[in-house]
Amino acid sequence: MSKAEDARATFSKGLNCSQAVLAEFAEDFGLDRVMAYKVAAGFGGGMGHMGKTCGAVTGAFMVIGLKYGMTAVDGSQSHREAFHKVREFADKFRAQHGSITCAKLLGADFSKPGEFREAVKNGIPQKICPQLVQDAAEIVESLINS
Repeated sequence: MSKAEDARATFSKGLNCSQAVLAEFAEDFGLDRVMAYKVAAGFGGGMGHMGKTCGAVTGAFMVIGLKYGMTAVDGSQSHREAFHKVREFADKFRAQHGSITCAKLLGADFSKPGEFREAVKNGIPQKICPQLVQDAAEIVESLINS
């Protein structure tokens, strides 16, 4: 299976979108899966169920940070490449799905308890999120390997 398919399968086991995307790439950068799960735990449901940036997107942003993140504070590095890749990722994801915002992607704002319960009751996350996770993993893989 590809990393994108593995991320989809990881999500289907019960982890959130952000955890699923980050975990599939973490070991490539020296971060073990359990730590990746912990780091990304608060980003599901649009960052802590606030309906903001999609967890699959934030997971991909973390992968980009692992690849291109600035590590020296002495002026020898720049945020430029990471920022460029984040914007490129967002543009590609938005082109496929129309938004990078959880509430817009799911048609439900998880920050509103009634909408969250209704979405879960109707299986919205299980219907929509697996594809978002897979697409995010495919896009980020193409960006970090180019």
